[in-house]
Amino acid sequence: MAVPELWAGTDAGKAQHHCTVIDADGKRRLSRRVDNDETALLKLIAESDAKDAFVIADQARMRRDLESVHRGGDIAVGLRILTSCRLGLAADRTRAINRLRAQMLEYFPALERAFDYKTSKAALVLLTHYQTPAALRRIGKTRLATWLKNRKVRNYQLVAVTAVDAAEAQHTAVAGEKPAAAMVARLAREAMALDEEIAETDVLIEGRFRDHPHAEVILSMPGLGPVLGGDMSILASSDRLAGVAGLAPVPKDSGRISGNMRRPRRCCRRLLRVFYMSAMVAARSRPVSRAFYERQRAEGKGHKQAITALARRRLNVLWSLIRDGRVFGITAPQTPVTLG
Repeated sequence: MAVPELWAGTDAGKAQHHCTVIDADGKRRLSRRVDNDETALLKLIAESDAKDAFVIADQARMRRDLESVHRGGDIAVGLRILTSCRLGLAADRTRAINRLRAQMLEYFPALERAFDYKTSKAALVLLTHYQTPAALRRIGKTRLATWLKNRKVRNYQLVAVTAVDAAEAQHTAVAGEKPAAAMVARLAREAMALDEEIAETDVLIEGRFRDHPHAEVILSMPGLGPVLGGDMSILASSDRLAGVAGLAPVPKDSGRISGNMRRPRRCCRRLLRVFYMSAMVAARSRPVSRAFYERQRAEGKGHKQAITALARRRLNVLWSLIRDGRVFGITAPQTPVTLG
């Protein structure tokens, strides 16, 4: 007896999911709420949720352009978890630095302007102990330089001079300076702790990435590092990879008007950023890529358009290298591929 062909659609909710199963004729075979261990919070699912689940199942039955769901390999899944964690840590660090600078602007704007706290570890070390003009003036340049040197701060003399000069420019203590300074010290320590977590996560990412089957090929590509991983076997062409990365235009036709193309709104933002940033690096450091970029600009394209075109060109090269199992710049391909 032949097994009937069935399609299932699931509408996800916070407490429950609604699943609808239909057959090849569109007849509903099953419609059921599935608990998600939150049954005490919700007793009923709105009727529209059930309708949404039916629409999803009906679309899955009729459409032929839907991709199969791939679980992904252990290495790729692990990399996705680690890179997501790193992204969150970096966002937390940015928020801490922004709060620190906003707090300093309220009582010590001269010191806030003196350093780039996003890149200067020395400035963060300084703020863990000295956050007010009076405290910096009391210790002075010489003793502050020694204090920073003992904590292995680079350019400790310049940091000390810059900080004390900022303190000499402000002799007025504003209201709330003491609690504000305590908050700045806490945020500086938080940012430094996040720096350590990010560094530890980077080591884990690189170690896991080295085990990826495409690691050698990806690392051979100029401008790319251990930040890209995945099961490339599910991407049948470079066009498919470009579509996932948001580097392939999609049609925006309406009525009798056709041929309009636009950038896709739905794509893998992190993958797009990888190729975009690598293209920016290549446009500065690789002669062939630089020449391609300049040709795009000469044709009237803006900077972003030229970089996007270069990113797509480099994507094509990377996909070809992975497909053929070749390392960039080592063995000449049978069909020449120009790196842009």
